[in-house]
Amino acid sequence: MSDPFFTIWGRPNSHNVKKVTWFAAELGLDFRRVDVGGSFGFSEEDLARNPNRLVPTIGDGKVTLWESNTIVRYMAAEYGGPRWYFTDPIDRALAERWMDWQAGYGAAQKDMYLGLVRMAADQRDEAAIAASREACARQLGVLEAHLAQFAWLSGHQIGVGDIAMGPFLHSWFTLNPDGAALPQVQDLYQRLLARPAYAEHVATALS
Repeated sequence: MSDPFFTIWGRPNSHNVKKVTWFAAELGLDFRRVDVGGSFGFSEEDLARNPNRLVPTIGDGKVTLWESNTIVRYMAAEYGGPRWYFTDPIDRALAERWMDWQAGYGAAQKDMYLGLVRMAADQRDEAAIAASREACARQLGVLEAHLAQFAWLSGHQIGVGDIAMGPFLHSWFTLNPDGAALPQVQDLYQRLLARPAYAEHVATALS
């Protein structure tokens, strides 16, 4: 394979990196991912691209860009065509609202994820984990109601809203296999798992 023109800088266990690599694969882009952040650290070159000490950052020869949901929007518009970047402004807004909603959900899931995945058992704040789990279950109830009416978060076909939330659904169901009864959300997760790009780039071991 020739040297890819589309580069994703970011560690593979980041939810926000996962959404971008998954979407790149869904779009059929010729891309490479470079380990940055976390245990890999940030070089001066990395910080010149993104001064926030966060991942991911992408570069495609046309733009260098950070903020994962902004990256997904750009990828949809630049590479996805009307299939992914909905031409109707209402359809597009209804899909993209879940990208903004996901930011709040990610904050709710943080204590549970860090406590159960990245902390030793004797260092865990069980109260914080329980509160995080309860907050996530409440918010996922909003998804449950939506999915009772629509097949996807983005409406009648998979779109950018599903891309944004997909990695967080994987961590939720991995950490809570017997969690809150959310049959519609569970069904969405199973349909995502059936997508080869999701299985490869998102449904990996949590770390």
